[in-house]
Amino acid sequence: MRLRSLLFVPADNDKKLQKTADCAADALIFDLEDSVAPPRKAIAREMCAAHLQATWKKRNWKAFVRVNPFSAPEYLDDLAAVVIPGVDGIVLPKVEGVAQLELICAQIDVLEARAGMECGSTKVVVVSTETARAMSLLHTYVKKVPRLAGLTWGAEDLSTDIGASTNREEGGELSHVYLIARSMCLMAARASETAAIDTLFSDFRNAAALEADCIQSRRRGFVGRIAIHPDQVEVINRCYAPSAEDVAHARLVVAAFDANPDLGTVGIDGRMYDRPHLLQARQTLANADGSAS
Repeated sequence: MRLRSLLFVPADNDKKLQKTADCAADALIFDLEDSVAPPRKAIAREMCAAHLQATWKKRNWKAFVRVNPFSAPEYLDDLAAVVIPGVDGIVLPKVEGVAQLELICAQIDVLEARAGMECGSTKVVVVSTETARAMSLLHTYVKKVPRLAGLTWGAEDLSTDIGASTNREEGGELSHVYLIARSMCLMAARASETAAIDTLFSDFRNAAALEADCIQSRRRGFVGRIAIHPDQVEVINRCYAPSAEDVAHARLVVAAFDANPDLGTVGIDGRMYDRPHLLQARQTLANADGSAS
């Protein structure tokens, strides 16, 4: 499952729901959590389920739903309403470690069976850094969870949980603790063999700054990013997709090793490449084909 761009859509906003038909994002995240006011949680749940079923089999994007947190009173109602034919995945906020994730996955097992769905067909993306406890349990993601399609992170809820007045320094850059959260999310995703998905870029009108940040993010190892406005999708898709130059170089590396299967290193244009470079080249080609998560 390719997850370069994941666009949030408030599940109780009919106008925005109707605009999703031709969206170029790899996935849409229909939100039942932060963008929905408490009095509208129930109607959002109903609208989301109806939209999932109405668009099923005639859309170009994967359909995810962000439910309310495991500890919230709305959580089970959310999950029961949206684990239905037409959903591709669930975004789980404030998850605190793999043990809690496995419990949630067991609940999804039951709901899939009730709905007549194939077991394991509903994937999950975990927001992995929203509480101090979640941060302390990131090491548990070394255990592979079959439903897990990606790990992402966030700074806003973590700020609240630790009592910070802001997550930024005076110059506007992220404070150190949130840089740690981003790096730990990346490491946890790699340890669990799943996609590392970067957090949202809030200044949606600044396409140049978004592009620069996405390029830096991809260099660090993230494979995709959350979007909060449709205008961000094109930039995100382009930045997290291998360029023509990337693909051409990857093909050279793969071809060189294929021609010399007994060598641990090969030379190309005066530079030496070893087996880790070969693995990177194969990953680049897989991403270009849209076959990697």
